[in-house]
Amino acid sequence: MADLLPLLERSGAVLRGHFILSSGRHSDTYFEKFRVLEQPAVLSELCCSIAEHHAGQGFTHVAGPLTGGILIAMETARQMGLPAIYVENENGRKTLRRGAGIPEGAKVLVVDDVLTTGLSLVETIDAVKRFGGDPAAAAVLIDRSGPDFHMPIPIFAVCRVDAQSWAPGDLPDELKAIPAVKPGTRRD
Repeated sequence: MADLLPLLERSGAVLRGHFILSSGRHSDTYFEKFRVLEQPAVLSELCCSIAEHHAGQGFTHVAGPLTGGILIAMETARQMGLPAIYVENENGRKTLRRGAGIPEGAKVLVVDDVLTTGLSLVETIDAVKRFGGDPAAAAVLIDRSGPDFHMPIPIFAVCRVDAQSWAPGDLPDELKAIPAVKPGTRRD
């Protein structure tokens, strides 16, 4: 899919207002990825972009964080013919649970849904390393991080969008006038 933004708009995944992102930053745009994740055919097509981009690169596993990232990991892994690894939260830290493991030195593609600050990806990369894997690349459905963002490993995005975010003390006046909503899965 060359242009995911119209699909996101049509599916109701792009919300406008005043949002507190999981990173703690504020934005006038929020991507409710579940409007896409609840449509298996659409998700399959998006994950196909990730799978095709990383085909033939020697990956042995695909890892994704709870919640949306595990759906992307499962579908991307299915399309690549690889096992999926699900990284969960336990005591405030990303880890493998339920007896899961990673073979020592396994070349892992780390996937997630929306990239803003990279915290979820970095935590997932760290968990993969702690369990003996080699997180060699990352991929996301939506990259809203901006031009100054850098990851410690190569990253691929199905769709890059320009969506600003601000620190709590730097809000523009028009955003200050709107009550803030905190969607998402990180509820600190």
